[in-house]
Amino acid sequence: MTEEPPDAVPSASLWEREEELRAVSAAVDALRAESPAGAPGPGSVLVLTGEAGFGKTALLTEIRARAEKLGCTVWYARGGATVSSVPFNVLRQLLQPALVSLMPDEARDYLGEWYEVSGPALGIADPGARPPDPQAVRDGLVTAVRRLARREWPLVLLLDDAHWADQETLSWLDAFVERVDDLPVLLVVARRPDEAEGAAAHRLDAVAARASRPVMPLRPLTPEATAGLTRATLGAHADAPFCREVWAVTDGNPYDTVELLAKVRDSRLEPVEASATELRALNKSARGRGLLARLEQLGVNATRFAWAAAILGSGITVDLVSRLSGLDRQDAARCAGLLVKARFLTRVDPGAGGRAEGDELEFLHSLVATDIYESIPPALRTAMHGIAAEVVAGQGMGAAAISRHLMYVHPDDDAELVEQMREAAREHLSVGAPDPARRCLERALAEPPRPEVHPYVLYELGCATLLTSPAATVEYLREALALPGLEGDVRVDAVHRLSQALLHNDQLEEAVRTVDAEAALLPDGPAKTRLRAVHYMWEGIHAPEDGTPSRSTGLADLAAACTGRDNAERALLILRGFDAMTHGENAEQVVEYSDRALVNGRLAPGLGWTDSEWGMELLMMLGSSYAYADHLDRAEALFSEALHAYTSAGWSGGHLALAHAFVGLAHRRRGRLREAEQAQREALRLAERVGRGLPLHWSASCGLVDTLLARGHAEEAAEVAERYGFAPPYPSTIVLPDTRSVRGRLLLATGRTQEGINELEDAEKAATARGHHNTVLAPWALDLARAVAGSDPRRAAELATTARRQAERFGTDTAIGEALRCAAALETGRRAVALYERAVTYLESSPSAYEHALARLEYGLATSSRRELESALTLARACGADGITTRAQAALRHT
Repeated sequence: MTEEPPDAVPSASLWEREEELRAVSAAVDALRAESPAGAPGPGSVLVLTGEAGFGKTALLTEIRARAEKLGCTVWYARGGATVSSVPFNVLRQLLQPALVSLMPDEARDYLGEWYEVSGPALGIADPGARPPDPQAVRDGLVTAVRRLARREWPLVLLLDDAHWADQETLSWLDAFVERVDDLPVLLVVARRPDEAEGAAAHRLDAVAARASRPVMPLRPLTPEATAGLTRATLGAHADAPFCREVWAVTDGNPYDTVELLAKVRDSRLEPVEASATELRALNKSARGRGLLARLEQLGVNATRFAWAAAILGSGITVDLVSRLSGLDRQDAARCAGLLVKARFLTRVDPGAGGRAEGDELEFLHSLVATDIYESIPPALRTAMHGIAAEVVAGQGMGAAAISRHLMYVHPDDDAELVEQMREAAREHLSVGAPDPARRCLERALAEPPRPEVHPYVLYELGCATLLTSPAATVEYLREALALPGLEGDVRVDAVHRLSQALLHNDQLEEAVRTVDAEAALLPDGPAKTRLRAVHYMWEGIHAPEDGTPSRSTGLADLAAACTGRDNAERALLILRGFDAMTHGENAEQVVEYSDRALVNGRLAPGLGWTDSEWGMELLMMLGSSYAYADHLDRAEALFSEALHAYTSAGWSGGHLALAHAFVGLAHRRRGRLREAEQAQREALRLAERVGRGLPLHWSASCGLVDTLLARGHAEEAAEVAERYGFAPPYPSTIVLPDTRSVRGRLLLATGRTQEGINELEDAEKAATARGHHNTVLAPWALDLARAVAGSDPRRAAELATTARRQAERFGTDTAIGEALRCAAALETGRRAVALYERAVTYLESSPSAYEHALARLEYGLATSSRRELESALTLARACGADGITTRAQAALRHT
């Protein structure tokens, strides 16, 4: 007979896990330690890896118990193989203890400005009217956890089976660990090595790279540890050969070891050498076919219960399983008891993870869940997912929850399934999860949809992938437009979005051809006018270096007939104003076109910053026209409105980056150089996250380099240019200010004179080809004239004269004042003084305080006027123009 064993099987996590436990204990101690000022300790990240059954879950359970005993708050979540497609599933588990304890008003207070963005993803707020930017949702969730962590410190976050976490949770995790150092949080992530693939693997590797110490791989138990665990479970009399055979049979896998020892105990097998030969047979019942055979021994109903539980994957309750399996409530409850006793399932502690229900079940181990799920006959498994969808729908869980099961149902020309998947896609998009939305729509497409619905599913797919995969968007929208049925405004919108995708896919000519081909089929009216405006918008943003005269003439003819009666006409007026501004036509005319595009001085309904019909590019053109026409009040109001709109809507990707860049542009034109630098640095930070080589990245880097040069920080400007790739080849897009002009100025400022001259000459060629003669937007001529004055004074004079003529044609105080400054720099004596005096007069009237400060300085140097130099110094200090400040101070010391 076997000696009576202890009542409970010891956790394998305590065997040969001393190093891991010491590391965690040290991290917890550091977390709990307060600084002399009473602040909490710094945060840290630990990563555990191990093969299936190596005790990751058991180790996290031990960590949890120890941390709670020391007074830490502990939140736990676990990924699952069958629920990895559910967006934010693991993150919601993790935050559930905090979320259920917050009243609605408290939640709004804690999340603050991020409530509308991250609240829907967490399931505590209704989605907004427009789908949020996925990157903004991630940022909002990072902020939400940071705020909750400060409330709950010291906080320990345990993330188990991270290789099965949903992509949205992993995206949050990747961003969160970047900022965990200054939080009172210990994050412990457990995963299987080499289990995740693609983006999931990349994100988990990034988390491991930022861990506080190297990844801790869990090893198999040694023979000595296996012997200790065997004797602790079965009794000290277990002999060495028997213990050695336990280790050999299980390969030191802790889960297999614990399960084998439980079966030895249940079978009352004597732990001696003579019994060792029976261990292999017992071990087979713990995994694979042996486990399934053991399940079958519990009866048909218990097997049906286990299958239904595996289909559900999470949120397993007797009631749900009863509905799914067809068992009555009493039989289902009896089967649950059998499966718990046989160590297939375990009851969830109502207090664990903040769960309120006390009858929730989960599989004892993910290996058990996987084996049982895969054992269900394929046809039956598919049918059960279909029934599960009905059960979930009956519980009122929504289309997104239903869609997880419908994904597994065979296509069968089911119109209702198509509508359910379309609704699920809308739900996913409303919480900032475009990838699950795409999967739902692709599944709907496979059904397939009815002919009259088919093009609309393709259209919705194209909309869902626009931000993440322009190439996929092109394919879906082309197919949607090729099918009959897509009509009216939706068809026009599909053409517009297709052209956007082609544009972002670097297929400008095809984008324009697509718009033109559709416009040619339409009668005169708002739809045709809209597509004509889109044509000119793309050509205006990606202006070719030839053919601009005919383009401008065609645009002028269209705009001449526009009264601004609808948004299509307003768009044409904006485009005409922007075209006139870049070509250096009369600024009053530029402003007139721009003003006619507004309604009572404001953006028209449907033409706002977050409206999808036209996009942000058009409004950036409008604001830029005002900015370079010296109407900076209107430009600032527009760009500030954009910043507020995108922040409120949670759009923290490219839209917010460009908004910061253009707010910086307005500050730069105004002469608020410190504010401009701050805005452009934020723009560049956001642009880096979206990706280099895009127009928004060029706008941010160009604006920052230009501002740093204006501040007199040439070396720092050169470092920024080097770090962020501000060098040829340049984009085909129009970047404000002109990239070649700014880079030419940078080269001159850093002593690379001939390279700077070459760059400015290239700017001259490009501007001439495009017909861009705005000397403020592209000031290459003014800098080139100064650069060649010593070696080629005749050419310098010609450049200055032409620039002055163009500036007078444009007619703004800034343009004329800058041209006069350049002309004065090429003169001497009274002629120079007179020109500087006129430049000061114009720039004093312009909104450009920086250029005004420069003119005062140069006038003061030419006249040795202490009064002018002091005025320049005051202006420079207010602007943050450190270079002018230094020059003015030096001149005053010698005056």
